[in-house]
Amino acid sequence: MTPDEMRDASLLELFRLEAEAQTQVLNAGLLVLERNPAQAEQLEACMRAAHSLKGAARIVGLDAGVQVAHVMEDLLEAARLGHLRLQPEHIDALLQGSDLLLRIGSDAGWAEAAGREAVSALIARLQGQPDGRTPPPPAHAPLEPRVPLAPPPAPPPPALEPTPQEPELPGGEGNDRDRVLRVSAERLDHLLDISSKSLVAFQRIKPLNDVLLRLKRLQAGASRALDMARESALDGSLDPQAQAMLGEARQMLGECQQLLAGYMADFDEFGWQGGQRAQLLYDAALASRMRPFADVLAGQARMVRDLGRSLGKSVRLDVAGESTQVDRDVLERLEAPLTHLLRNAVDHGIESPELRRRLGKPEEGVIRLQARHHAGMLLLELADDGAGVALERLRDAVVARGFATVETATRMTEEELLAFLFLPGFSMREQVTEVSGRGVGLDAVQHMVRQLRGGVRMEQRSGCGVTFHIEVPLTLSVVRSLVVEVGGEAYAFPLAHIERMTRLQHEDIVQLEGRQHFWHEGRHVGLVSASQILQCAEGKRDEAGIPVVLIRDRDSCYGVAVERFIGERTLVVMPLDPRLGKVQDLSAGALLDDGRPVLILDVEDLFTSVGKLLGSGRLEKVDRSARQGGGVQRKRVLVVDDSLTVRELERKLLASRGYDVAVAVDGMDGWNALRSEHVDLLITDIDMPRMDGIELVTLVRRDPRLQSLPVMVVSYKDREEDRRRGLDAGADYYLAKASFHDEALLDAVVMLIGEAQG
Repeated sequence: MTPDEMRDASLLELFRLEAEAQTQVLNAGLLVLERNPAQAEQLEACMRAAHSLKGAARIVGLDAGVQVAHVMEDLLEAARLGHLRLQPEHIDALLQGSDLLLRIGSDAGWAEAAGREAVSALIARLQGQPDGRTPPPPAHAPLEPRVPLAPPPAPPPPALEPTPQEPELPGGEGNDRDRVLRVSAERLDHLLDISSKSLVAFQRIKPLNDVLLRLKRLQAGASRALDMARESALDGSLDPQAQAMLGEARQMLGECQQLLAGYMADFDEFGWQGGQRAQLLYDAALASRMRPFADVLAGQARMVRDLGRSLGKSVRLDVAGESTQVDRDVLERLEAPLTHLLRNAVDHGIESPELRRRLGKPEEGVIRLQARHHAGMLLLELADDGAGVALERLRDAVVARGFATVETATRMTEEELLAFLFLPGFSMREQVTEVSGRGVGLDAVQHMVRQLRGGVRMEQRSGCGVTFHIEVPLTLSVVRSLVVEVGGEAYAFPLAHIERMTRLQHEDIVQLEGRQHFWHEGRHVGLVSASQILQCAEGKRDEAGIPVVLIRDRDSCYGVAVERFIGERTLVVMPLDPRLGKVQDLSAGALLDDGRPVLILDVEDLFTSVGKLLGSGRLEKVDRSARQGGGVQRKRVLVVDDSLTVRELERKLLASRGYDVAVAVDGMDGWNALRSEHVDLLITDIDMPRMDGIELVTLVRRDPRLQSLPVMVVSYKDREEDRRRGLDAGADYYLAKASFHDEALLDAVVMLIGEAQG
């Protein structure tokens, strides 16, 4: 590419960025002018945007862009001078011009080829000519501006997410604090990851401080014991040398107490200051990823208006809380469900102008969208003032599609009926249209919101409209969770999916239709065991009662019995290794403040798992007794893998079958463990630091004490030559990690060493 071509490419990119920013100004201003055509402020803003685009297009040599922007400016100036009053057809043409300018900015050659006719037709339309095919003025014809043209200021380098406009600074000059820098999303994600881990690391200060407090209490007890011993020795029962040693020990202990007290004060101050700074660092890193909620609304007001006009309706979108800050990843994934709900509201919610007049409503329908923060969550409320849901029609549709009998449907509450709208493929329409009706695709909306670890709820007032309440986290990098213990391991329930937590006594549990239930808020709730769902060996529960977590999914509610509540924690999300695929009932991992791993549960998956257990009739009763075992020696398995995720999954899988499992982080660690303790089976990976699996197996086979130890190699490598290497080194069995999702690993273990207590 020549220097001139590089310069042209750079200028075209700058024009594209300016077109994106200025067309947003045009779209927003034109929607306001449609409701109030004489608003001078918006007319001026739209004229400035068109004028800037005309000048920028002239500089980069986009003649079609110059012509479109020029006729748009002519029409807007005529409206400003009072020569015409903007009508809906004028707004339509100007909005189409805005779209064309954006298209020209994205594809400079389009207007001179495939788009030539579209550009010509629009220019004719903007000039008020009846023939939409009237050719535009010659490209070389001069277009005299009404004010001197100056080169448009080069837009600032885009930030991570380009913003429509940078705020004007006093005096028109920038300053260092308001500069915008380009930072890659990867670097911001890395910064947030480091800062969140720093925050979690400082949370470990508290348990360390608790240990120091315990040490201080122990020292105080030892001091009292020495004092008592010294007093009892005053009767002369101890020789002078022993008394002197006792006094010296008392003096040394006193010095230790003074040192500990001093360092504890410093440590406490360090922990508090460090925790504050870690929180500030995390907040700053998180803020760098945040964008105003308005960014997800770009084009939504225009879409609502255009869709309404195509359906013969007048609809307006009102937004509150546009400046509410949300993580950019959350915003990007909210766009699709919000667009779907808005289209549904326009198509099937808002009535026609004639019907609204007969009902005593304003002809213009209004959709209100509000965003706000609450308890670390983003709350969205989307409401329309349309017809609401015809419950009788919905009831008839439920019966017609065979979801319920007439008698059952008649007894259903409004909440139960509305739940059908979230079923896949459910629709109240007899014919398919291009735009979905209320209820069509709401299952997709719910699925997308749940992927954000959020929830959606619907309520309606007949004849007065429908309201959707959406709750999602402000960021996906951390999650507020209830950490519990199941099978001696830590698991986390995201708080967004928990209705409440409670403790049950034996007398609280009743048997209904062969299943265990308990009474909660006027209804029986099914009780299930977390250890059965997660396939963990059941552990001993607290004597104070059975800890139960209530989770809800629309009209379904279950109580999940766990072993112990550990407490509420803010966890930094650590995605599972993508090579594992979707792990049933799990969404991610994290570390507790003491460094222990914890797996974050996928609550939607849990409901699916419970449904499968119910369908198969294998749902077990909650066992409140301690774990069985009675001192029977269990077979011990050593798992060697440098991947924390794989190591934990293998360990949990084996422990669920009753095996005693030890772990090692690499070959060297595994070799040291083999030499220091007895194991019945070695399961090892191949690719590991310090010592790989082949070297480890070779050492095992050379050691006289370990020669007969059964060895299984579990590796991602599934080629024949890799299998041969493992078996040639002395492995008894070779298994690919892709087999984790079936019983292959457990079957192989049983084949090699038998059952856990065989």
